[in-house]
Amino acid sequence: MKKPYYSVILLPIFLLSAVICHAGEKSRLVTNLEAGKQQTVITYGTSLTAGGAWVRQLQQALDRSYPGKARVINSGKGGMWSTWGVENLDRRVIEKKPDTVLIEFAINDAFLSYKTSVAQARANLENMIDRILKSNPDCEIVLMVMNPPIGIHLERRPKIKGYYQMYRDAAKDRKLLLIDHYPAWEKILKKDPKLFNKYVPDGIHPGPEGCKAVITPQIIKSLGIKVQQKDPTDKK
Repeated sequence: MKKPYYSVILLPIFLLSAVICHAGEKSRLVTNLEAGKQQTVITYGTSLTAGGAWVRQLQQALDRSYPGKARVINSGKGGMWSTWGVENLDRRVIEKKPDTVLIEFAINDAFLSYKTSVAQARANLENMIDRILKSNPDCEIVLMVMNPPIGIHLERRPKIKGYYQMYRDAAKDRKLLLIDHYPAWEKILKKDPKLFNKYVPDGIHPGPEGCKAVITPQIIKSLGIKVQQKDPTDKK
């Protein structure tokens, strides 16, 4: 494993500002799309992003609502955590000139073998936020809290809730849009464990059906994407 890469970036206050989206408000992404502007969306995170069907489903939703206006690029990588995110940010995110970036690394920051404390995970996240905004102060950054792991995956991430709370705190402190999937997943897990197992068959990675039922609708709602009468996640 590579040694962790850390850096401190001091930026003018105006570069650290971002728009917070409350329930019912449009994201900057949707505002720009409705104005007819071309938009590039980067999804950056763990295998929950790299192999997540929600990324394709998000592209399909955007294609239906804003045909030809939005491009979603999946820059996630399986097994990675925020230290990797810091080290690969330029090539996988900044060089692609995104208008919106969705970030999730907490589930692997919590992985015991990576020995990344909540404080270091926060420092890595702040590093990524600062560098993205330095490259483009108008870029919209969206933080995501994902599903709870279960079984062996939870045993390997016993303090996952602390890492997820850190994302909530960072979003609040930096006035960023937060898409928190955890409550919906936790409700399913408590009320209908069989359904949870169906949606998350290996105990950590939501499958296409789980993404379509839980993750993608929440992203569409949080971003304020206009939902067409036809299901935006259908292939046809």
